Amino acid sequence: MKVEEVPQDKGMIGDYGHEVCYAVNSNGKYTLSPSLGWEAKNVVNDQAWALIAVETERAYRSVKNGELSPIAYHQARHQMDIGLLASYVNMARWRVIRHRKPAVFRRLPERILQKYAMVFGVSIAELQTVPEAFSPESLRHR
Repeated sequence: MKVEEVPQDKGMIGDYGHEVCYAVNSNGKYTLSPSLGWEAKNVVNDQAWALIAVETERAYRSVKNGELSPIAYHQARHQMDIGLLASYVNMARWRVIRHRKPAVFRRLPERILQKYAMVFGVSIAELQTVPEAFSPESLRHR
């Protein structure tokens, strides 16, 4: 595509800066050209964020209903699966799964809570709670 054909369809990326694309300049050479985004990518990003919001809200409701510990909410909010979270906290997957149980979570020592808090970028107090109300908009602006 030519430099002047690089899409400038403002979307999610436009809120944070520019995306860089390769385009052909007037000399026929490839060059870097800034783009605010393009419609197809904007649609896909919006769909992906909607799915992330659904999954995070599901985890939020499970925590509020006492079915899962707050780890499940923070894990969903940070888009981590069990394996990824286990590797970040340097624990076996079965231990992370176990820590998602409210009764087990309440008994976790501070050193374990600190590992999770560090991974999620929150304090131990914040790790032990979830917001009063779920807001999908809070997911995009961390």
